[in-house]
Amino acid sequence: MNFLRNLLAAILGCLMAFGILMGMIFIFAALIGSADDGVVVKKNSVLELSLMEPIKDYVGRDNTDPFAGLWDEEVGLDDIVHAIRIAAQDSNIEGISMTTSFVQAGLAQTQAIRKALSEFKETGKFIYAHSDFYTQKDYYLASVADELYLNPVGGMDFKGLATEVLYFKDLQEKTGVKMEVIRHGKYKSAVEPYLSNTMSPENREQIQALISSIWDVMLDEIGSSRGINTQNLNVIADTLGGRTPDYAVESGLIDGKAHFDEFEKFLQEKMGIGKDEEINYVEFTDYVQLAGSKRIKTGKEKVAVVYAQGEIYYGEGGKEFLGQGLVTRAIQKAVDNENVKAIVLRIDSPGGSALVSDIIWREVELAKKEKPVVVSFGNVAASGGYYIGVGGDKIFAEPTTITGSIGVFGTIPNASELAGNIGINAEQVGTNKNSVDYSLFEPMGDSFKNVVQEGIEDTYETFLERVAAGRNMSIAEVDSLAQGRVWSGVHAKENGLVDELGSLDDAIAAAAEIAELDTYGIRKYPKYKSDFERFMENMGGVKEKIGENLVQEQIGAEAFQFLKEFKQITKQKGIQARMPFSLNIK
Repeated sequence: MNFLRNLLAAILGCLMAFGILMGMIFIFAALIGSADDGVVVKKNSVLELSLMEPIKDYVGRDNTDPFAGLWDEEVGLDDIVHAIRIAAQDSNIEGISMTTSFVQAGLAQTQAIRKALSEFKETGKFIYAHSDFYTQKDYYLASVADELYLNPVGGMDFKGLATEVLYFKDLQEKTGVKMEVIRHGKYKSAVEPYLSNTMSPENREQIQALISSIWDVMLDEIGSSRGINTQNLNVIADTLGGRTPDYAVESGLIDGKAHFDEFEKFLQEKMGIGKDEEINYVEFTDYVQLAGSKRIKTGKEKVAVVYAQGEIYYGEGGKEFLGQGLVTRAIQKAVDNENVKAIVLRIDSPGGSALVSDIIWREVELAKKEKPVVVSFGNVAASGGYYIGVGGDKIFAEPTTITGSIGVFGTIPNASELAGNIGINAEQVGTNKNSVDYSLFEPMGDSFKNVVQEGIEDTYETFLERVAAGRNMSIAEVDSLAQGRVWSGVHAKENGLVDELGSLDDAIAAAAEIAELDTYGIRKYPKYKSDFERFMENMGGVKEKIGENLVQEQIGAEAFQFLKEFKQITKQKGIQARMPFSLNIK
């Protein structure tokens, strides 16, 4: 009896403690919310733009969730662009001070931020930029500024774009563990590193064409802002004419050398305030919260923007990967909402599961029968990422979007050589001729390989049919552009894989025009669970995230990215419609 009494008392105590804890969290969340509402922008303020965190297209924060801002510090591209546009209309904001270094965004995202900053300047407000070190992406973004300054002992990178692909053929032979590869497409080089130790001519051709096209876009915009023609910019890159602050000034890439305190004096002069007066800085993260409550486009009728971002895996999906669950429901909600008159599908994905890609493609086809569907491509819309959007009424891509990669493959790990080397023998028993189809510890049989190859070919043919129908092309025309090859947005427009070059805003405007809307608001889908909610549902997931952060801190970002990619390879199941190589453009 005493045991039961003590047990019940312990349970009741735990419940009371949990209730008190939850109450405190609610109060804390409310205080945070009131603090955000209390952000005050004084007259003659300067918006301090420093983009230090990784940028996603969309973080899907639910403002009705009291815990939405408790642990979530991420801001999406949509938040950043919106805040800059609100600042352009804010009479208390005199200008922007850019101090961004090592921006963690894709090139298309960087281009979208740069465009918003350019529009900000058109209002007559200033943008001054300062950095201790400019990477090429940092400089591309900062070059939109009225004036750029660099730390006198700092540096900058301006040498042209490059990328690197790792090959594992020898590693497989040495370890006895290899990837069995079945593919279609001469450019489908996602699997090339398992088959060779050198880059194929086809892969080298597509990478060269891709990065050259992106570099040309960057030079055009940098040259327009800095008053330097493309030919001279290439000479500067070839001669490393910006490798020191002195050379960068001499070549015209920057306006001067300055420590940050000296840079602040330039800002004071620009604003006409005394050297002893402090500049009213407004932190960008605070301003994002303030800007979130203000709308540029309003109206009862809406254009829905459905975000599809991340690698494609079978399942629910979330902020980290794209699954059929969240996205298909988001599209259905947009269709069912009477106030939504048109839909924009924003895609930023290198592809993944061919099955999931087709499920989402089907949902787009069904939605298109009810309402106009316009597609906007972000950093990358390759393979499965292209697949899910090809059914749209109209497709927009950024000039720097990595586009296409129409091709499929399958990879299956095999450890038969390793098993033999260490004395493992696997024996199988089955009831039918094909019941034992594949074993990790046995070489792949011809029968199993033929079945998988058949699935690859069927999926590829289906992919061609989807593209041909969506782009109003023949199968032969699509096949000539396919074979797994990737294109820049510029080249994708030239060969008919997209309709227009433009931003998400351009896609939204096109959707509104098709739906004959003069005034309209924007409704965004889906809403992701907050980090706190995910923590309460699965503490292990948070523990895993903390572990990832610790590993990355110890081994560095590049080595961690390699480990992350290797882990993702092991998670690939079924036929893949995926980007043909892991591309990190530097």
